[in-house]
Amino acid sequence: MPCILHIETSQSVCSVALSQDGAVIFHEEDRKGHWHSVKCGLFARDALSFAESHAIPLDAVAVSEGPGSYTGLRIGFSLAKGVAYGRGVSLVAVPTLELLCVPVLLFHEEISEDALLAPMIDARRMEVYTALYDRSLRLVEEPRAEVMGESSFCDILNERQVCFFGDGAGKCRGLLSHPNALFIEGIEPLAKYMMPLAERRLMGGETADVAYGAPFYLKEFQATVPRRLI
Repeated sequence: MPCILHIETSQSVCSVALSQDGAVIFHEEDRKGHWHSVKCGLFARDALSFAESHAIPLDAVAVSEGPGSYTGLRIGFSLAKGVAYGRGVSLVAVPTLELLCVPVLLFHEEISEDALLAPMIDARRMEVYTALYDRSLRLVEEPRAEVMGESSFCDILNERQVCFFGDGAGKCRGLLSHPNALFIEGIEPLAKYMMPLAERRLMGGETADVAYGAPFYLKEFQATVPRRLI
């Protein structure tokens, strides 16, 4: 199995991990916030030093692509692309909403078998970034920005359980009072949870362009602009 450097800077926690053979072998995180530009590079240096000291060759760099903090995502992507280019390895972009689902699936057995997962990232006012996944992480509804109201998710909640989590879910709790709405607290996107998602994409050839790969919020812009102008 490949050795992958994982970088997550989409929210307030900055974290870096290293995985090999399906296991996390190194992980560092900082929860103080606003230090991503300093901590991310230091953590990556430590992870790469760990790999070198154990004679482990790096195969790829995975980075959380958002949605999330504009500044944080730029820092993470810049570092990931620099390491991937400098080391001549593949770059893998992992959707942050999908990443949020991993600890829910790992640690919360109270979820029903047919439940849908609705990760939420706080935007502004009553807006969140969200998507819907089933328990196999198949995308049921595409990522989108949505202004939450009392009718949000109503049709789906009438059919099955929906699990809401992430830093945007708290402000929706009072609106979504349906008995099929399950709120899970304390779920964060962390680099140590990226491994299964990054490995799956790497093995499937789903790699990002080291030159033109970009965070979530720039993808639509890039699609409308010739590459020579970016």
